[in-house]
Amino acid sequence: MKFRKKSWLAFLLMVVISLVLTACGGGNDGKAKKENSGDDGGGKKITIFQSKVEISDQLEALAKEYEKETGVKVEIWGTTGDDYFQQLQIKLNSDQGPSIFTLEGLRQAQKLKSYVADLSDAEFVPNIAPKMELKMDDKVVGLPYGVEGFGIVYNKDLVKPEDVKDYDSFVSTLQNLKKQGINPFGLSQEAYFLIGHMSNYPFSLQEDNYAFIDKMEAGDVTMAETPEFKEFGKFMEAIREYSNSPLDVTYDEEIGDFASGKTAMIHQGNWAATMLADYDLDFEVGMMPFPLAGNDKLAVGVGAYWAVNGTKDDAEVQAAVDFLNWMVSSETGQKYIVEEFGFVPAMTNIEANNLDPLSQAVLEASNSGETIPWSHSYYPPNLIVNDFTPATQQFFLNKDITGDQFIKSLDNAFQNAIK
Repeated sequence: MKFRKKSWLAFLLMVVISLVLTACGGGNDGKAKKENSGDDGGGKKITIFQSKVEISDQLEALAKEYEKETGVKVEIWGTTGDDYFQQLQIKLNSDQGPSIFTLEGLRQAQKLKSYVADLSDAEFVPNIAPKMELKMDDKVVGLPYGVEGFGIVYNKDLVKPEDVKDYDSFVSTLQNLKKQGINPFGLSQEAYFLIGHMSNYPFSLQEDNYAFIDKMEAGDVTMAETPEFKEFGKFMEAIREYSNSPLDVTYDEEIGDFASGKTAMIHQGNWAATMLADYDLDFEVGMMPFPLAGNDKLAVGVGAYWAVNGTKDDAEVQAAVDFLNWMVSSETGQKYIVEEFGFVPAMTNIEANNLDPLSQAVLEASNSGETIPWSHSYYPPNLIVNDFTPATQQFFLNKDITGDQFIKSLDNAFQNAIK
């Protein structure tokens, strides 16, 4: 009986100890899962929610390549519709956000300030092309997908860049081409191709373009009193006087007229190369700066950035940074960026061969740092479509509106957008 009593007591003691250990262990496991949502059956896992639907399949394939090479699972979340940012905010606010997500610019980063991780010390940062990183409060918070640029796309048989250096030479070139029966300069009726990209120049030539826009929102400055905007009004007058009305021209027609030699210059970006490739051109094309105030740089910017969710635990944040670094530094990742995603790389350590002439011009400008920024990415929401475009349409419809009056109408449009 003594033996049985001791055994029974020992058994009870073992049960108590087991329960205590299980409770402690279970609590730790729960905490670990909560802190590290990247834990997948003992292996690392990160999630990506990004906005560019056109690279979804390619990104899935890249994720599989990464898992094969590193053992880290990368799960890609799909997006539906055009409300990506709203979907992202819902996921983040409900504590179900991804490890990596897309930002389209500084305004979105500011809205998600409590979520974006500081990437300033990441290994890939020194290789980002000059001025192409997304910065907030002097911290790098976004890795660029790729770069795009716009300027004057020109027919090398009809125009020489040295003849388009400032307002006077620009107007002289328009006049000479008009005399030859050639439409000198083409815009098109779509909002961004009519005024969105064109309006970028006077903003981007300010000493601090973001600060200037902030001052406009505060009512401290106006376009009408700023020299670069006054001259921009004169440029727009010249375009209206000597060129075909853009209100009668679609983007497809703009490209077609240029490809057929009917138009000597168009204001477009390197994306136009895709459509130009459908034509059998009998001339070479180039891209040169729009010479407002003697500007000699292309407008080069980034349409989207990769950002990391800083609210995740340290291990998942590091895993997300590791993936981004691998994507822009490994041979596999670099190949996908250039060949599968079709991006003009925003990284100086990525070579891109066989680019079309327009993309090559953008790449060279980006890598050199000789660019002006994309100010339109910092405009108040819907400013271009809802406010700038109607004002510009009226300018082209009514030839009695002077350049100065046009700029004042843009001032009014801007104020209307921030009400």
